[in-house]
Amino acid sequence: MHTPLCRHARGTPSEYAARAVAAGLTEIGFSDHSPMRRDDFDDWRMYFHQLGQYVADVEQARRDHPHLTIRLALEVDYLPGQESWIRELAALHPWDYFIGSVHYVSDSWDIDNPYKLSEWKKRDPFAVWSVYFERLTQAAESGLFEIIGHADLPKKFGIYPREDCTGLFTRFLDAVARAGVAIELNTAGLRKDCREIYPSPQIVRLAHDRGVPITLGSDAHAPEEVALNFAEALALARSAGYDRTCRFTRRVREMVPL
Repeated sequence: MHTPLCRHARGTPSEYAARAVAAGLTEIGFSDHSPMRRDDFDDWRMYFHQLGQYVADVEQARRDHPHLTIRLALEVDYLPGQESWIRELAALHPWDYFIGSVHYVSDSWDIDNPYKLSEWKKRDPFAVWSVYFERLTQAAESGLFEIIGHADLPKKFGIYPREDCTGLFTRFLDAVARAGVAIELNTAGLRKDCREIYPSPQIVRLAHDRGVPITLGSDAHAPEEVALNFAEALALARSAGYDRTCRFTRRVREMVPL
């Protein structure tokens, strides 16, 4: 779940928490886009000086909703060479988990940015998916994250390679399994052009076969998106054979029944 500090969401954390209570949830986590070392890196994340405000806003939501467990987390971009920055972020506050995500397949192209959709026309889709999954595999292997986010993000605009991507998926999931990391079932994909949860049923089945744990997330950017389409996420999880999900406290995993 995100906050207005990322510059493309709306609603206070307390408003998200109120929606969670109304939806019957007992635990939620905020994982807004983390700052980068350079504040001018892009325009869809908080500035570094706002990190303290983010923590304070989540703490206010905790005070406003004392009967709801609220976790403090970040969604952190993985880019090769930025590992030291991620470690610095990890040391700043008592985070409950980090979601590692890949948006960039180069230093300048965030593949899910609608303002850069034309970039897809200049490249072979399989080449883009290959670089993306290579970086996602590196993220899993890095040991910096508890969860890997929206694991097939390149499908957002409905652009798929003609080639079989199973090899990309299995190499990534083998790394996830070795690292003991979870992947999320992210329902935001149902609100995008691909009209499918991230990741695909194929990837979820392959993950289950390898014993990879899952979390559930709505990737909410507005209060009304909290827990949106969780019924579909639960159905996908169960269809792949899952009967448990995981939660995190101070970066320690706990398995709980679906």
